[in-house]
Amino acid sequence: MHALSQPAAQGLIRLRDYRAPAWRVETVDLDVDLGIDASEVLARLLLRRDPAQDAPLRLDGEGLQLLSIALDGRQLPASAYRYDGSVLEVDGARDGSVLETLVRLRPAANTALEGLYLSGPRESGFLLTQCEAEGFRHITFFPDRPDVLSRYTVTLRADRTRFPVLLAGGNPDGAGELDGGRHWARFVDPHPKPSYLFALVAGHLEVIGRDYVTADGRAVQLKIWAEADAIDRCHYAMDALERAMRWDEQAYGRNYDLDVFHVVATHDFNMGAMENKGLNIFNAKCLLAEPDSTTDDEYRHVEAVVAHEYFHNWSGNRVTCRDWFQLSLKEGLTVFREQSFSADMNSAPLKRIEDVALLRRAQFPEDAGPLAHPVRPAQYSEINNFYTATVYEKGAELVRMLAGALGRDGFRRGMDRYFARNDGRAATLEDFLAALGEANDTDLTPYLAWYAQAGTPRLKAHGRYDAATRTYTLTLAQHMAGVATAEARPPLPIPVKLALFTPHGDMLPLHLDGQTSKPATEQVVVLDRAEQSFVFTNIATVPVPSLLRGFSAPVILECDYTPDELALLLGHDADGFNRWEAGQQLAARAYEDLRDSTAGTALQAWCDALARLFDHAVIDDALLADLLTPPGEIELAERETAIDPQRIHHLRQALQQRLAARLGAAALRQRYAALAAHTNTELDASSQARRRLKRRALELLALLDPAGAGELAAAQYRAAPGMTDRLAALSVLLRGDAPQAAAALRDYRERHAGNALALDKWFAVQAQLPGEPALERVRLLERDAAFTLKNPNRVQSLLGAFVRNNPSGFHRTDGAGYRLLAERLVALDALNPQVAARLATAFNGWQRLEPLRREAARAAIVELAGHHGLSRNLAEIVDSVLNH
Repeated sequence: MHALSQPAAQGLIRLRDYRAPAWRVETVDLDVDLGIDASEVLARLLLRRDPAQDAPLRLDGEGLQLLSIALDGRQLPASAYRYDGSVLEVDGARDGSVLETLVRLRPAANTALEGLYLSGPRESGFLLTQCEAEGFRHITFFPDRPDVLSRYTVTLRADRTRFPVLLAGGNPDGAGELDGGRHWARFVDPHPKPSYLFALVAGHLEVIGRDYVTADGRAVQLKIWAEADAIDRCHYAMDALERAMRWDEQAYGRNYDLDVFHVVATHDFNMGAMENKGLNIFNAKCLLAEPDSTTDDEYRHVEAVVAHEYFHNWSGNRVTCRDWFQLSLKEGLTVFREQSFSADMNSAPLKRIEDVALLRRAQFPEDAGPLAHPVRPAQYSEINNFYTATVYEKGAELVRMLAGALGRDGFRRGMDRYFARNDGRAATLEDFLAALGEANDTDLTPYLAWYAQAGTPRLKAHGRYDAATRTYTLTLAQHMAGVATAEARPPLPIPVKLALFTPHGDMLPLHLDGQTSKPATEQVVVLDRAEQSFVFTNIATVPVPSLLRGFSAPVILECDYTPDELALLLGHDADGFNRWEAGQQLAARAYEDLRDSTAGTALQAWCDALARLFDHAVIDDALLADLLTPPGEIELAERETAIDPQRIHHLRQALQQRLAARLGAAALRQRYAALAAHTNTELDASSQARRRLKRRALELLALLDPAGAGELAAAQYRAAPGMTDRLAALSVLLRGDAPQAAAALRDYRERHAGNALALDKWFAVQAQLPGEPALERVRLLERDAAFTLKNPNRVQSLLGAFVRNNPSGFHRTDGAGYRLLAERLVALDALNPQVAARLATAFNGWQRLEPLRREAARAAIVELAGHHGLSRNLAEIVDSVLNH
């Protein structure tokens, strides 16, 4: 999956308490009679008992109206079972018993979007399910845990006029007519799966299809379903799906294993998408794409999410996780597979920059605040709160380290063994590392320490050159910020990919002392102690080290670079990521020069190095755009002890103005004009790169010549053939408070009034306008007829964009932003606890704010915590940010 009042401390589930299920379910037969206001689910479970455990039959079930219950064909009296609203306990069950229950659900009343619910208006919307992590218990009684794998047969019945399309996971196994204008359809999944992978869809949907033949010869029908007004925007996703299937066959030897693969788009979904076996369900924003409403970044995101959910067919479905503590076993691994696919389909350096930027923007702050937790947490209260950047993004970085340590061929050998050994099983991280290690005759258990520790390690590097012996000694040391040295934590294995450069920008051959292999210009050393030195011989000159190339480990590097050394790497490093990284580090030093009013040389070195690249270098336009962009306000805040978001915003603006001035208005205008001459909507790499640099040139020009940039942006908005150029122009107009902004904003609203995803961008671009006036704009937008708290996408586009992506607007000194968030969280929690809990994470890190804001944030959180009846989801987050 691509990314519910009681005290949060109650009901803690701990990894150390894991026990295998006393009861399993061999087969599940579901008969579902579908209706908007009421649906009925008849479930027949063939039970298997663990002979080593003497435990009663206990099944999860929440919000279910129990109509009847029978065991082995006999209706049970009330004295033979007990149901407390969350657990059903049944007497008399034995190994091989068949339990039959009939329950009634209320889909239209289900605003939490978990279990079976209605998407869209009741007159025209459709029914669908979301079961990860614990949604199946809202559909029927079941041991709702990932280590109970069963074979499913699902029969759906419904009114044909209201629900002409009936879908479930597995292979089609018949369909037909019923009396009274009703019809039925049956689906059989031959592969055992956990309950969280169950799915059904029913309603008015259109379809596009394609025939596909897998590498092992299976004929598969690919079908993407959406409502009539959206189906024409599904063709790009279909192409992306086919690319992903071919790539997985080639890169991992994994073939699809059913006769049909369904994908369904919905606008009402809590997550990005869900990998249900044979029936993926997507948030429409992760599936629909066409030039008039989709940006280049969104096209790449659609491709990535389609691939992610497809790759889950093996890394998540065929091999699932034993318990939710192992969540990163499927999510971190699949994110890594998705990232590798995207790198192969697009630009590998740009993809790496994008992934690390997200890690630093989302996961590093999470690791540094009260919501920090290990990739494999030791305990949780509400599992929905652990679909986090740590589990996904940091989890992917840990898999990347393993892949780097084993090499391409070694990692493939290990993955082959992992899939073969655990097919049809619920696995653990230990199973994963064992398969990789055994396939390569190496012990990978030291890497388990990465999964058990919260926090971002810091890697300190210091180099010393000895001209007499022509040796360069690189000393590396690791530590965890905020962790006392007396606290026992084993050293982590940290792979450091490195190169050495001459003062002229040439790479040196690396002779590691004692190494017998042929020298190369790039090498990986593994720091597996608290401190370790590596000696390189035959080094003819004082070198400049390029460390953590490709971001070879998820750590914070502390190295005593001079500004000139960083400028050299920015100008010459052949590793695209490290070239960008040198620029980010140099820009951060320049920011500190401005902040501290020092006469440091970093600002001048940064501006000069970028001016040389801008004027003379033959460099990819997209990479140049990224190099011209300093770290964001969230990343810069990590360099502060007491965070003042307004000051950070103003300093970053000043930093960009100095860069723009160094480049010069004439040069920026000339580059913009040259790029604008090639305007199109093509998705090839060069076209996307030109649009990316064009936007950056216009943004920098607006800092020097607001009126001139406003005219260019207005013209670009009017002539834009696609959303990338249109939204870029609108953003420049709004951020520059240009006189043309209001007209462009009205035009956008009218042009895209019927397109929910495009309208989400209209809300978001305004919510992210910096400064204290943003709050009143948000309040005004909340009164727009198109805004609703019931749709997760709309909530995230306005409130999410405001509280997460607009630090200077949200963190007002008067605390009004915090009070607004707290008030909306209470309202949201009553509708959709998952969305409320995710939005509440915006309070993470409030303790590091400067005193005035810190006290205002604390007051808002305390008031929220005291609200009676908070869901378990929201209560856990509030308790964590307040008390940890």
